[in-house]
Amino acid sequence: MGQADQNPRRYTAEEYLDLEQQSEIKHEFFDGEIFAMAGADISHNLISSNFLVSFKLALRGRPCKVLMEGVQLAVQEGRHYTYPDVMITCDAADQQAKRILKAPVLLIEVLSPSTAEYDRGRKFNQYKQLPSLQHYLLVSQTSWLVEWYRREPGNIWSFTALVEAEDALVIPDLNINLTVAAIYEGTDVAPLKIVAEEPAVAYGGQRF
Repeated sequence: MGQADQNPRRYTAEEYLDLEQQSEIKHEFFDGEIFAMAGADISHNLISSNFLVSFKLALRGRPCKVLMEGVQLAVQEGRHYTYPDVMITCDAADQQAKRILKAPVLLIEVLSPSTAEYDRGRKFNQYKQLPSLQHYLLVSQTSWLVEWYRREPGNIWSFTALVEAEDALVIPDLNINLTVAAIYEGTDVAPLKIVAEEPAVAYGGQRF
């Protein structure tokens, strides 16, 4: 999400949607405020594309579709609209939608320094209100790290960190089996490195 003006004008959802159709720059909308979205860099685009290609193959023959960041999501009708980096929806009404989706089963946000806190915090809290949503992924651009949140029975969200090359996003209901190495294929993002703690050095009979 971009930065709001210091004294932002308040818009109705209808005004926002009308303006968005005419604008060359995409904006998110929350509680009457409009936020300009920053352009994606190459790593961001490649990561999103890797998901898109894999998901399209996995979903072939299924009543689902995968879409990238140019498609709007109505997180809360009339109040909150976003552009997730990648979405999967299997909802019948979404299959007929021309512009705005409402019932995704999976959402992905590729993190950047300016959006990471928002994507993990307020945006995730809003996304949780979508009854259809079962999987939310946050993907790092600084190292190989995919944060995978899943809705479990009782409306509890579990968490799995995918960091090794062979770690995989496995979702049988969507025929998805995608490794971390495949997610970051073709990018300059490096695997996460664990730095071993240096041994203590003896000095004057004491260890530090």
